Amino acid sequence: MEIYDYEESLMAKTAWYYYSENMTQQNISEVLGISRMRVIKLLEKAKQSGIIQFRIRSNIDKRMQLEQNLIEKFDLKDCFIVPDSIQTLAVNENVARAAAMYISNRINADTFINIGYGDTTGRILNHLAINTEYTPSFVSLTGGVSYYLPNASSSTFNSRLYLIPSPLITSTKEMTSAIKAEKSVKEIEQLIPSSHLSVVGIGAMNPKATILQSGILSQNEFLILENNGAVGDLLSHFIDKNGDVVNSSLEDRTISTSLDVVKQLENVIGVAAGQEKVTAIRSVLNGRYLDVLITDEGTANSLI
Repeated sequence: MEIYDYEESLMAKTAWYYYSENMTQQNISEVLGISRMRVIKLLEKAKQSGIIQFRIRSNIDKRMQLEQNLIEKFDLKDCFIVPDSIQTLAVNENVARAAAMYISNRINADTFINIGYGDTTGRILNHLAINTEYTPSFVSLTGGVSYYLPNASSSTFNSRLYLIPSPLITSTKEMTSAIKAEKSVKEIEQLIPSSHLSVVGIGAMNPKATILQSGILSQNEFLILENNGAVGDLLSHFIDKNGDVVNSSLEDRTISTSLDVVKQLENVIGVAAGQEKVTAIRSVLNGRYLDVLITDEGTANSLI
């Protein structure tokens, strides 16, 4: 049994806040309750000991045990937990950076990555396209072309995009069926099963949900879904606490890879964090849609 090393834990947290969250040494000293000089020494020691490499090594005993507990509880292949973000608004960015680091160690020039719709997955796509040495290929798992395009700051966006040429949600069931029958849509869908890994976000039933904030769904539609038992969504498929798809007219109008197909894919990585998402994440895990979960400590503890 490994013995908990407080000094190593402090070094890892200091390195994470300094290199991944871009906090100043003074900010870190205030957050951790240590002197600025000690922060400097911890950063130097972290370099010498190998904690700071191309990514921050997550081998602290507490988080390792938490990762193992989640792996066993939800039958996962792997789990990666990062320290909680000090700034509430930075939660999505925090786990997106972690996911990009995790994924970048598992890809090469020939890698095809399926990617879902959402704020967190959009951030991951940009981090990977800008920072990896390879040129990865991304395949969209849903309609909604604009949600997969690089942000304005991505002048070095280095990737190939294979996007389903359609909206995410249409006005009628008939229109959705017609779009899915198009050759260009079918060609993209044929790439999905052969991709090397898939990255998906998880949406929660709260006013800050991306699908609501972006205007894709109205408040009334969102409320109806919630009243029908929806606790969150995966690829814009709304699911109940057991991970089963909630029956609604919206499901028939959504252009998105079915959750039955998701279950058949290998290496599905779910990236989500935040207390408001715990119920939604748990429902996705209950549905056994994921092979890997990337989240933060607070969320992981709540899931356990």
